[in-house]
Formats: sequence, structure tokens, C-alpha cells
Amino acid sequence: MLDLGRIAREDKRLYRACLLKERLRDVFKATGAAAAAELLDSWLRSASRSRAREIKELSKKARRHRDAIVRAVGLGLSNARAEAVSNKIKLTVRMGYGFRNVDNLIALVMLRCSNLPIELPGRL
Repeated sequence: MLDLGRIAREDKRLYRACLLKERLRDVFKATGAAAAAELLDSWLRSASRSRAREIKELSKKARRHRDAIVRAVGLGLSNARAEAVSNKIKLTVRMGYGFRNVDNLIALVMLRCSNLPIELPGRL
């Protein structure tokens, strides 16, 4: 866990970067597009004046995608489901290592990634 008090005493630039990071997290926790837009605009102003090169680069990218970020936060969109399915597929492919038939691997991936209730023969 970060000790912000200690960071503030020992490294002012790192402390300011941590504060900017937390303010950016607040943008994505906002409820509603208007609140997200206000927080993002405030963050962009502060980040563009930062001395940290990485934060300035991030602020330029965020400025280019500002409207999409605000819409995504307003609609509550996330790529979490896509990432979860991708991870499940990768795990299944690792489990299926050694399958002689690719069709069997594809069937296993489809079975694991769907919510179809499958009744196995001989089971109640």
C-alpha cells in the first residue's frame, strides 16, 4: 500500500503524479456523463501542466478521445466482459493442449464460453 504522506515528504513530483492518477480514477467512478466531463476537463487542465512526461502524453491521448471517454463513463461501458471471455478462452486452449482435432478444441471453447445447459448422458 502506498504511504502518500511519506511520498509527499520524499518526492514531490511522484506525489503530484499519484494525485493526478487518483483524480483520473475518479473520472471513471463518476455517475453520469456531465459529472465525468467536468472531472475529465479538470484533470486534463492539471495533467497538461504536469512536469511528468508520461502524464503529459496520457493527457494528450485522453484529450483526443475525450468525447468517447465521457460517453463510455456516462453509459457505464467497460471492456471487462470481453477481457473475461478472452481469459477464459486462453485458459481453455491451455487445457486443450494435445487435442488431435482442432474441432474438439473449438467445441470445448464454445461449451465453456456459453451458458447452455448441457445434459450429459447417464446423469440426472
